[in-house]
Amino acid sequence: MRLYLINPSNPLVSILKVKESRWNRFRVWKPLSLMVLAGLTPPEWEITIVDENLSTPNYEAMPRPDLVGITAFTSQANRAYEISTYFRRHGVPVVMGGIHATMCIEKVVERVDSVVTGEAEGIWAQVLEDALHGCLKRRYDGGLAEINDVPFARHDLLVSGYACGAIQTTRGCPLNCSFCSVTAFNGAHYRQRPISDVVREFQLIREKHVLVVDDNLIGTRREHIARAKDLFRAMAQANLRKQWVAQAGINFADDEELLSLAAKAGCSGVFIGFETPSPEGLLELGKKYNLVKGRDFRACVQRIQRHNILVVGSFIIGLDIDKPGIGKRIAEVAGQYGVDTLNVLFLTPLPGTRLWERMKQENRIALDAFPQDWKYYTLTFPVARYKHLSLDGIIDEMISCDRDFYFMPRIVRRVWGSLWQRRKPLINLVGNFSYRNNLRLNRRAYADFKRQRGNRHD
Repeated sequence: MRLYLINPSNPLVSILKVKESRWNRFRVWKPLSLMVLAGLTPPEWEITIVDENLSTPNYEAMPRPDLVGITAFTSQANRAYEISTYFRRHGVPVVMGGIHATMCIEKVVERVDSVVTGEAEGIWAQVLEDALHGCLKRRYDGGLAEINDVPFARHDLLVSGYACGAIQTTRGCPLNCSFCSVTAFNGAHYRQRPISDVVREFQLIREKHVLVVDDNLIGTRREHIARAKDLFRAMAQANLRKQWVAQAGINFADDEELLSLAAKAGCSGVFIGFETPSPEGLLELGKKYNLVKGRDFRACVQRIQRHNILVVGSFIIGLDIDKPGIGKRIAEVAGQYGVDTLNVLFLTPLPGTRLWERMKQENRIALDAFPQDWKYYTLTFPVARYKHLSLDGIIDEMISCDRDFYFMPRIVRRVWGSLWQRRKPLINLVGNFSYRNNLRLNRRAYADFKRQRGNRHD
């Protein structure tokens, strides 16, 4: 039996345009969820993982599969439907899962043979058994998987084309921010894989650089932090010889022992969501966790950097409190905090979030010709109606922010600073030039986007 597991592409995502910017090779991540499902697939299935983010194959020239499994974020949904249509026309059953299938099941089930909602690990064996006997159900509900039973991903199935490997050590997030669908999909309970499994899987990864895909690697509570320390100790003792980056809350900076252990374990960078320059903005987003009284964000960043760990700061443009000038303000604040690279996104209502429900009720979802418009839900296009910023205005704010932060003399100062401090200067250089080289691609994409929006009389 032949199984294709497919990660659809989205041609509007500039970081995937590796041919136009060689720096983007360092920002294309492996489809880890498909690799995990491959690890759960019995040996009688011949597995091929297709990642269209690297290249779109000629499916007609490939052997006909017996089953196709597709995962998709919301921004990949339209392409996922195209793939499904192609294989179903050729008599191949298609199963679709992932966060978009879970949040929009009523629409997804119309376009595939079967939908898996929630985390698929607990139900995947049943899906394959039913497919084998030609009796696929229309829906399978995976719910929340038992984290101890998550198998090692099949890293051997994707061995080339990537600069970084990928691994997951925890699931779930208790913060439940209004713009984020992680809690709705993975639950609020913070679940951790066994440390011995994590260390062993790290050893299976061929790449030297690894992305830890956890939404919050260290968690929020005292016992979460203690587990993170134990994990880092085990990784350091195993001498993995890996450099890895992860996502964490600003509380990553609160514990010197944690930072020291993370550095010894190979942590080279951390992605932190600051989201907005103002406390009012944090309240609007429901991210009260960042509102610890007296917290000095610059001092937090510096404490992390003293352990030779780079800091990527993430912010959002388009909050109800955001007014003209917010782009320059974010670039200025990011510079004051001293982050090494800056990642700014448009406030995007994603299905399954409280933000989606609120904006839908207020008739503020501007791009709603679905499924075609899902391709714009990448967080890099303004798909909503914003309170104080017009379409042209919010795009100008984004361009202004990126242009100011990635002004060449500022890049030189940041990279020189990391060189002087011996703080991953090469990685810092790659990160800054990757973002800077995409500014041209982004401006072109914004121009095309505005033309298409203008034709709709919106």
